[in-house]
Amino acid sequence: MGLHPRALPDFPWDSLTPFRERAAQHPDGVVDLSVGTPVDPTPELVRAALRDAADAPGYPTTMGTVAVRQAIVDWFARTRGVAGLGLDGVIPTVGSKEMVAWLPALLGLGEGDAVVFPTSAYPTYAVGATLTGATAVAADDPADWAGRKDVKLVWINSPSNPTGEVLGVERLRAVVDQARAIGAVVASDECYAALPWSEPWTTQGVPSVLDERVSGGSHESLLALYSLSKQSNLAGYRAAFVAGDPVVIGALLETRKHAGMIVPAPVQAAMVAALADDEHVSSQRELYRARRDALLPAVERAGFTVTGSDAGLYLWATRGEDCWDTIAFLADLGIVAAPGAFYGDAGAQHVRIALTATDERIAQAVKRLPIRG
Repeated sequence: MGLHPRALPDFPWDSLTPFRERAAQHPDGVVDLSVGTPVDPTPELVRAALRDAADAPGYPTTMGTVAVRQAIVDWFARTRGVAGLGLDGVIPTVGSKEMVAWLPALLGLGEGDAVVFPTSAYPTYAVGATLTGATAVAADDPADWAGRKDVKLVWINSPSNPTGEVLGVERLRAVVDQARAIGAVVASDECYAALPWSEPWTTQGVPSVLDERVSGGSHESLLALYSLSKQSNLAGYRAAFVAGDPVVIGALLETRKHAGMIVPAPVQAAMVAALADDEHVSSQRELYRARRDALLPAVERAGFTVTGSDAGLYLWATRGEDCWDTIAFLADLGIVAAPGAFYGDAGAQHVRIALTATDERIAQAVKRLPIRG
């Protein structure tokens, strides 16, 4: 008998080790554009809030303080155009990945149930299904699972990791309508929403599944997940939240209480500060915009075609070859990217190139990429 009750895939990032080693041999060092981990400083106002709340001898509550829940409600209304959220419709989470991985289990899914997620997707959606024994279904078109009563959870990821695609109101509404017709919960992973690069999203904003134009004015069966890792450089804080249907949120809360899934009190205080300040988010977005403006044309001059990539922290790029051949090509330049195969068969000829490197490392990547004749 194995140590795991379910057969999990190998951790994908381990397979990049030989390419990292090859890239590290470059005389000017490696440029790691694989994992999208922030490199810029955590805002001082957030660090100050964490310090001020550091004296925390008692247990925090799983539901979160009134202050952090109100900050989440206010942030949704102010920045995402979402009205109608109450304090009973939001809870903080220990980063967003734990909610992605454990949501099927928290909803009570198991064998005989199905979980739908995009064909090019963060692999943890499928892992969450596997952990419960549910069937993982990769599909982009709601018609592919229309009428299936075994589908209990449908994941949306907009803006997408890895493709950077943004789903507009009509496409989101089509998913919501179909899911409601079969009694499924829709969970929308929206953690890149503050980073749009193309119209109409730069003007209109990236729509949330909780937007009235999508939800029809009711949050029934809908959840939106969000992380402060990207917009506020808080990946190390594990600061995130989930919002939506108060009935579903209440059920998640009860299970999380039993499991001790609690955001530390000082982190909750830091979240309040981060959510109340839009200036640092705008400043960080401009840093990423400058890096993207430098890297995108260099990638294209090197013979890549960049598709999607309308929002988020990545360029979704292809040379029309197996992604591992592209990974080897980049490693010889001292550059590490993520193979599209990590994100499903649909990405087998793509690589994901992150914008999360210092200005100096981005400049090095631009310098190293050849100009294809």
